[in-house]
Amino acid sequence: MAVLEDVRALGSELERSYPVYVRGRLKFRVKQIVYVAFSLDETVMEFAFPKEERAALVAGEPAKFRLPAESDLRFNWVRAELAALEPAEARELVVDAWRMVVPRKVAAAYDLAHPGGPG
Repeated sequence: MAVLEDVRALGSELERSYPVYVRGRLKFRVKQIVYVAFSLDETVMEFAFPKEERAALVAGEPAKFRLPAESDLRFNWVRAELAALEPAEARELVVDAWRMVVPRKVAAAYDLAHPGGPG
């Protein structure tokens, strides 16, 4: 069962990433692009995810993943129930979302420094 503390430090440590609070919600950004956001009660993690793959993700594990709100369907975005995720899985989703918003060379440098993935 993952909780916010399982990924908070990672979001702050990833290159070019920084935390912000918007209306009380913790979000992680690269420049002005939000790639991970948490609900006010910290039970839901929303994250960047390829639009063309999200229907399969949600259909494959509906207890873990949901489509975003209708107003966010135009974005590369998915919701996950944190309690349904393992901590390592939550960290991997954060890193994959971060990869979508940083230059390829930054993501490649991370891969070289972390060959086993995000601990």
